[in-house]
This record gives sequence, structure tokens and C-alpha cells, in this order.
Amino acid sequence: MSAQTIARARGRGGRGLVTGVTWLVAVLFVFPLLWMVITAFKQEADAYTDPPRVIFSPTLTQLAGVLERGFVPYLANSAFTTVVSTVFVLLLAVPAAYALSIAAVPGTPNVLGFFLSTKMLPVVAAIIPLYVISQNLALLDNVWILVILYTAMNLPLAVWMMRSFFLEMPREVIEAARVDGAGLAVMLYRVILPVVAPGIAATALICVIFSWTEFFYSVNLTAAQAGTVPVFLVGFITSEGLYWAQLSAAALLASLPVMIVGWIAQNHLVRGLSMGAVK
Repeated sequence: MSAQTIARARGRGGRGLVTGVTWLVAVLFVFPLLWMVITAFKQEADAYTDPPRVIFSPTLTQLAGVLERGFVPYLANSAFTTVVSTVFVLLLAVPAAYALSIAAVPGTPNVLGFFLSTKMLPVVAAIIPLYVISQNLALLDNVWILVILYTAMNLPLAVWMMRSFFLEMPREVIEAARVDGAGLAVMLYRVILPVVAPGIAATALICVIFSWTEFFYSVNLTAAQAGTVPVFLVGFITSEGLYWAQLSAAALLASLPVMIVGWIAQNHLVRGLSMGAVK
């Protein structure tokens, strides 16, 4: 057997090993989600069996029970706070990232360092001042306090992400637009934004995920009127224990919007993240 044949065999074996490990890791990541989906269609008694029962009669009882417990208002609150805060983040982050990358304003490193430092403050350290401020402004148990906090929470990350996308943009395109006499507004709308659209989609999706799954602010600053989906899920933890089938059904309904958005935007997300990673 020649040396080239041995090298090709080793190459195929290495690729097979990498493929096998990749599938194993993927299955490990997907298994909890698959288990949640299966449990959501079980009766409560089937969800508690030991060993776990794989063959059972699927039922929609748990999903109907979740809807009857008032899931829709919490879903509406999550949708409103997530969509509005994401729109605000993009409206603020895009021009800020443009100024910190292409326009190159003075003190850019200091500004970026400040944005990064805001993410180092533990959330629990700020909850008491935020509670007092919300109370004085009559914003307790109001969805707008969550919109404000989610916007502030995601804005530094969005600026950093969008800046990396702007830096990847060829400067020749911008110079050509300037030579053609395009003003800042026209250049942003017709030249720059179409090029960085995948990055905007990736940033928006990250903001949606972070806002949708946020729990600490919501559970401390809202109660009956402005509670979001994570707060609704806590209601299934009772003194009698966990109702696994109901909790799985609620978690499935809570996860569906994010999974659908992620599935629709997956091409833009991969392209956008790759665009920001290549230097």
C-alpha cells in the first residue's frame, strides 16, 4: 500500500471521526428539546413513570390546560416588549455603530469600552434602584418599563455587533457613493444598509432571544398586568411539586415563537454572524 493511499485512508478516518463527534454533540444539544416536546403530549401520570415511558397515547390536554390558565396575555406582553425593544435597539445601534466604525468619531475606543463595561454590572446589583425609580415613575407592573430595560440591556451588544459588520463593508463602495454626491441619509438607506442587512437580521434575532427569555427584571418589576412568558412558567412550580407534562406544554408554547423566528431567519443569521467574524 502506497503512502498516498495510507494518507487518504487516514484523512477519511479523521473526517468520519469529526462527523461522528459532531452528530453526537448535536444529539446531546437537541435531546432536552426533544424530551420537552414528547412530554408535552403526555398525560401527567405518563410523565412521571420510571423508567420513562416512550410509547404512550398522545394528548393535547396539557396544551389546552396551559391556554385555559391565561397563557395568551403573558404571550402578548412578551411579544410586545420583545418587538418594541428590538426596534428601539436597532434604531439606536445602527447609527451609533456607523459613527463608531465608518465615521470614526474621536474617543471611539473609550465609548466602546464604556458600552462593554455596562455588561459587567450584575443585574441583581441594580434591581433595587430600578425598582424605586419604576415606583416613582408609576411604571411598576407596566410593559414599558420592560421595554426600556430590554433596550438598555441589548443596546451595547447590538452596537458591538453592528460595528463589526460595518467594519467588514468595503470602503470603496462608500467612497464611490460619496463621489456620486450621495448625502449621509441616502448613502445609509441605499448603499450601506442593504450591504449590512444580514448583520442587522442577526443582531435583531439575538436581541429577540435575549428579550424573550429575560426573567429577572420581569419577575421583580411586574406582577399581574405586565408579566411575561418566563413569569408564567414559574406558576407551574407549586408546593405540591412540579407538573412535568403541563410545564413541558407551557415551555413548548413559550419556545415556539423564538424557534419559528430562528428557523425563518437562519440563513440571515449564519450569513450575518459569518460576516462579522471574518476580518
